[in-house]
Amino acid sequence: MRWIPRIILSFGMVMGAVLSLGPNCMGQERAVLDPQKADSDFAIQGEYVGEIVQDGVNVKLGIQLVAQGSSRFVGVGYFGGLPGDGWSGVEPIRTEGPLKNQSLELTTEADVSIQNGVITIRDNSGGFVGECKKVSRTSPTLGEKPPTGAIVLFDGKSADQFEGGKLDGELLMQGVTSKQKFQSYSLHLEFMLPYMPNERGQGRANSGCYAQGRYEVQILDSFGLTGENNECGGIYEISKPKVNMCFPPLAWQTYDIDFTAAKFDGAGKKTDHARMTVKHNGVLVQDNVALTKATRAAPVAEGPEPGPIYLQDHGNPVRFRNIWLVEKK
Repeated sequence: MRWIPRIILSFGMVMGAVLSLGPNCMGQERAVLDPQKADSDFAIQGEYVGEIVQDGVNVKLGIQLVAQGSSRFVGVGYFGGLPGDGWSGVEPIRTEGPLKNQSLELTTEADVSIQNGVITIRDNSGGFVGECKKVSRTSPTLGEKPPTGAIVLFDGKSADQFEGGKLDGELLMQGVTSKQKFQSYSLHLEFMLPYMPNERGQGRANSGCYAQGRYEVQILDSFGLTGENNECGGIYEISKPKVNMCFPPLAWQTYDIDFTAAKFDGAGKKTDHARMTVKHNGVLVQDNVALTKATRAAPVAEGPEPGPIYLQDHGNPVRFRNIWLVEKK
C-alpha cells in the first residue's frame, strides 16, 4: 500500500451557504460552538469513506480532513476504513497543505477533487481511481438513557448536582465538580468540542473528566492526531488509547467509563491500584488499565475516601450533557 494521494480539493461547489460566510479568520472567534459561526473551512473538515483501486484490487479508504486555520488542512488517509470502522492499523498517510486558487494541494502522485461532499480520486493521467463520500458518524451510546437505579448528575434541566455548575442553554459548561462523591462506578458522559482551527495540541478544546477528582481521562480535539495519552481517550500520562476515536469538533461524542477505586489497608497504604476501562464513541480504547498515580493537575490526592466527578476547565468552552452513573457494589 505505497500509493500516496496528491489531494487537490476544488471548493467551488461545496456547501455554498457556509462558504458565503467569507474568508477564513475574518472576525473568527478563537473557539466556535455554533457551526453557523464557523469559517468556510468547517464545511470541508470531516470524515470521508469510499473505495480506491490499488494494484487492481478494490480497497476501502477512510480520509480525515482537519482544518488548521489560515486556509490550511491536514489530510489523513486510512487503508481499510476510518479508525474504529475498518482501519487496518497500517500507518496512515499524513499530509498538509495550503488552500490556493480554490484548490488544496497536500502531496503528490494523484489528483483529488471534492464537490458536494464527494472526493473523487484520479491518477496523473486522469484515470478514475475511486471516490469517498463525506460521513457523519454517531456514537452507538449517544443519548443512552440511565437505567433504573442510576444517579443522574445532569439531564439538561439543572446544574444543581455540581459545585460551580453553569448552564449554556440546556448544556453544562466545563469547570464543575459533582457535589456527590463516589467509589467504584460506571459513568456515561456526552461532550462536544469547540471548533478551534487556529490552535494546536493542548490548546485545542482542552478539558478532562476526572474519576474521583484524581484520575483524568483527557478531553481534547484530537481529530486526525496519532492518539497519545494526553489526547482524547487517553488516561493522562498513563495510557494512550488503543485507537483514536475522536470525532470532528462540534459533533457530540460519548465516554462510557468503568472505574474501580483503589484499595487501601487500615493504615492508609495503597494495596491495589484503581483501574479504568473506557469506551470512546462506543469503541474500547482503554481496557482495565491500572491507574498507578493520580493525575498531576488532580484537585484530589489519592486516598481511600470517595471522590467527585470533576470536569476540568482548561480555558476552552467544552459542553456536556446526559451525565449519569451506576455505582458498583
